Amino acid sequence: MKYPPHLLDEIRARLSVSDVVGRTVPLKRKGREFAGLSPFKTEKTPSFFVNDQKGFYHCFASGEHGDIFTFLMKTQGTTFPEAVEQLAGEAGVSLPKPQPRTRVEQQREDERTRLHRLVEAAAAFFQAALLRDDAAHARAYLEQRGLTAREREAFSVGYAPSGHAVLHDHLAQHGFSPAEMARAGMRVAGPDISRPYDRFRDRIMFPITDSRGRVIAFGGRALSKDVQAKYMNSPETPLFHKGRVLFNYPRAREAAYKAGDLLVVEGYMDVIALAGAGFAQAVAPLGTALTAEQIALLWRACPEPILCFDGDGAGRKAAYRAIDVALPLLVPGKSLRFAFMPDGVDPDDLVRAEGPAGLRRVLQGAVALSDVLFEREWAAGEGRWDTPERRAQLERNLYGFAGRIEDTAVRGHYERAIKDQLFHRFRRSPAHAKPGHTADPARGAGPGSGRWSGPGAPRGTGADAADEQWRNVAREAATPPSQRGRAPLRKLPQAGSNASRALRSSRLVANHNPRQCLEATILWGLVQAPWLLEDHAEAVADLALDMPPFIALRDEILTLHASHVSLDTVTLRTQVSSAGLQPAIALAERHSASLRDTTAIDDGERSQIERSWSNAVQLHQQQRGLQQELEDARRLFDARQDDMSFNRLAFIKRQLLELSGPS
Repeated sequence: MKYPPHLLDEIRARLSVSDVVGRTVPLKRKGREFAGLSPFKTEKTPSFFVNDQKGFYHCFASGEHGDIFTFLMKTQGTTFPEAVEQLAGEAGVSLPKPQPRTRVEQQREDERTRLHRLVEAAAAFFQAALLRDDAAHARAYLEQRGLTAREREAFSVGYAPSGHAVLHDHLAQHGFSPAEMARAGMRVAGPDISRPYDRFRDRIMFPITDSRGRVIAFGGRALSKDVQAKYMNSPETPLFHKGRVLFNYPRAREAAYKAGDLLVVEGYMDVIALAGAGFAQAVAPLGTALTAEQIALLWRACPEPILCFDGDGAGRKAAYRAIDVALPLLVPGKSLRFAFMPDGVDPDDLVRAEGPAGLRRVLQGAVALSDVLFEREWAAGEGRWDTPERRAQLERNLYGFAGRIEDTAVRGHYERAIKDQLFHRFRRSPAHAKPGHTADPARGAGPGSGRWSGPGAPRGTGADAADEQWRNVAREAATPPSQRGRAPLRKLPQAGSNASRALRSSRLVANHNPRQCLEATILWGLVQAPWLLEDHAEAVADLALDMPPFIALRDEILTLHASHVSLDTVTLRTQVSSAGLQPAIALAERHSASLRDTTAIDDGERSQIERSWSNAVQLHQQQRGLQQELEDARRLFDARQDDMSFNRLAFIKRQLLELSGPS
């Protein structure tokens, strides 16, 4: 919803930036400002500053800039409404009441309120029951599993007594009816049940919370070996839909922003054990395969969460199911990685046996979704890809999976990567390979190699002039821009495969910075057409920008958008100029003028403006993705110094050059 500007200003007036930021970042006063280490980037010398008078923070190391609402969004993964709600509560500011509900809506809301109170009362009952004399065997089990009293308390672990009506009697004393208990999933009742009974009996109880930290359901671990279901969750209720919830998500979301990653494990005990070992950024699905809604939750906390599955057949199948769910959802910068545990070992066992270092070792070997997909399809044929027909079948299968990706930019990269990997895999295999033959994984061509390998230039027994040119490109790609200076980038060799016209006239070759021009075009488009934010505010907030002036301009525009019911160009320019960002607008206008499509943004129809602006955003995301691939390829080339890593480096550099050609 839109919040009136005066309400946001009142919250800002009551809560200083240093107070809000200081909960996360230790600050020291320096004159009129506060300084501290950046929460966005690892550093030894403070480059993060807070100014209470101006009401903002600025990080010179990462370029992050914003107010108290932005800080919560950036460090805790909250949405803007969630940040406003949280800070308004702390400031004692009343938020506008929502529109009047219909009678049916009000009844539903009243029921949800009652059920929330019921499950909270049940959670408190289970926690207290764990400390009773008749729960000694439950405490002994938890101690055997290595759970400390501190961990039990942190996760509100409890115990459900073995009686058929113990919880019922407790909740009845608090004024809840049997019907409400059944509605909340705490009681099993119905026309075919002659004697209703408590759903959870003689079980270790793990409260499940929603994204706001409110208890909505439970998971119970049976203590008796005779019980058929070792783990049991609450049924679907008005509060709980297991496909939309992740265990420990509220805690893990905040921890993920600090740790820089998010871990997905299989069970409650894994999550608790990892938290005790220093990995607070762990979540678990609730006994089922990951759903699209759960993947969306993961991406709100981390762009590439790591799924930690067992290395056995069941763990591989779980990974493969996650791939099938995720493929249609992939967008630039959002994916999954996979870290497979040693056979028969889960994360809980690993950290208790080897400590945090054992898990870190496994996480360092995490591989991309694309690699696991290729491994799956390669293994499906047991490596028997020794005939043209079988190879054609593998290619069809892989392109079929890539076709499920709805985002055109990501789908295009997958298709190019598939072609690249198939080329290298089959080139290194004899034309009539024996059944079961695979290429040497150590050279990046076998299943699970963890890299897509680019085609590059085929190499013979001697290095010719084209080979030397390719090596020059690779050396240049591996050289940081700070060491390369401002000299024009080297053109790719034309011997063997002539460069395209777009490549030869590329702005990269012409010593322009296309990404800078794209950032300028995107920001200039928002200045000229602020109405774009109505549908694209989240995409703008997620943009990874390089230039500090454009980062500051973007953040200011988003703040204005959140504060104004209707934001027009004149208001935006006036407000931005008063914030001292007029030079950033001028810079955006000047640099965006070098791209042809800018005229559509300046003078086009509404649909044409949105199309041109969206094209610039998409191209920027493609270039960011390729740049990340280039950095990964540089590190691989530095480590291996072999033909394959060199070819990969040169191949990505070529893609970047071609993508930067005139539109």
